[in-house]
Amino acid sequence: MNAKTYASIEAALDLLGRQGSYRVLRALLEGPLRFGELQSATGLLPRTLSLRLKEMNDAGWVERQQFAEVPPRVEYRLTRTAKALEPLLRAVEAWADNRG
Repeated sequence: MNAKTYASIEAALDLLGRQGSYRVLRALLEGPLRFGELQSATGLLPRTLSLRLKEMNDAGWVERQQFAEVPPRVEYRLTRTAKALEPLLRAVEAWADNRG
């Protein structure tokens, strides 16, 4: 592996290791959700959820879709890049279940 690959892996692990990232990814694997639905599904505080969604959007893992409706409606969904993390998330879940 080269230095760029290591940097990409470390950046992904850094984001995955932040509070609530795993919960957001797992919830969005089920499909698009609005902010309130995502908050209920994850149990995260609004500020924490907002920060994770912004970070994941910046990383190209989450798309934010705003609908031209009154009242405004926004949905969050995983990108193809983030959906590719599902086998990794499942492997980590299996590892955590077997730890103990």
